[in-house]
Amino acid sequence: MKKLLAALLSIFFAFSIVVATQNSNSSTARTDVNPTAPRKVIFRATQDQIKQAQAIIKQRGFYAGEETGALDPNTRTGLKKYQAAEGLRATGTLNKLTLQKMAIALTDKQKAM
Repeated sequence: MKKLLAALLSIFFAFSIVVATQNSNSSTARTDVNPTAPRKVIFRATQDQIKQAQAIIKQRGFYAGEETGALDPNTRTGLKKYQAAEGLRATGTLNKLTLQKMAIALTDKQKAM
């Protein structure tokens, strides 16, 4: 009786592993996405815009680093503080609204977004 119970449990365990493996290998691709549709354009700040933003957040006391034109972690932290102080969503990125609030000129491409 004990051997039969052990055998049944072993078979059940093996079956469970097979089912779990099949579920983890199943396709997770979304079927509601049109693969031929154009991708959404990502807004990107220029290096000059980043330098200007760094100067502004440094002047406001939210950033103590150099004006390098790179969105490093310290710049992102300063941007979050600036955005929160200005009532913007604190993302830590230089999005269109943040650049406009800082009165930093947008490129023609950025204006079209």
